[in-house]
Amino acid sequence: MTFEEFLEWADEDTFAEWVDGEVIQLTTTSEHQLICKFLLLIIDQFVEAKQLGLLLFAPFLMRLSTRHTGREPDILFIANENLPRLRGSWLDGPADLVVEVVSEDSRKRDREIKFEEYAEAGVREYWLVDMPRKQAEFFVLQYGSRYVPAAIDEHGLMHSVVLEGLTLDINWLWQEPRPTLRTVLDAWGLG
Repeated sequence: MTFEEFLEWADEDTFAEWVDGEVIQLTTTSEHQLICKFLLLIIDQFVEAKQLGLLLFAPFLMRLSTRHTGREPDILFIANENLPRLRGSWLDGPADLVVEVVSEDSRKRDREIKFEEYAEAGVREYWLVDMPRKQAEFFVLQYGSRYVPAAIDEHGLMHSVVLEGLTLDINWLWQEPRPTLRTVLDAWGLG
């Protein structure tokens, strides 16, 4: 199947990726949805307050030229200068930041295959949130096509490079209940 055929076949409710002409169906769980919702809400507020670009979420494809793929990140951020690469239902090229929430069936795909693809394609920042393992990792692109771990400070804060000024308290990810939007905005000085 060509990428164009895939676009014609898939609709707004299709959770699938296109890789080397093949369709890969994706699955999701409630915990996956809840952490995606939390991250989407807080990051979107930051992006809008700072007018940095556009935050999108699955199902939305990111077509990468380094390999014949149409990947569907859980969350993707596109900086203002890259908005002209939007093509309706897909992005032509890498997002500036991608968040993947890892599940049991996506671990190898997110940690190995997409990790390499995203780095080679030029995704500048890649977040991996592994809910089953209660582990979060953040990577920043350096040297053109290689990820290095982003620093987490002594307070458990990750400082985004792409979303300058955004700090993510990794404890928020595992906290039950998760902090309210108001609590996060106050922590960022946006309340």
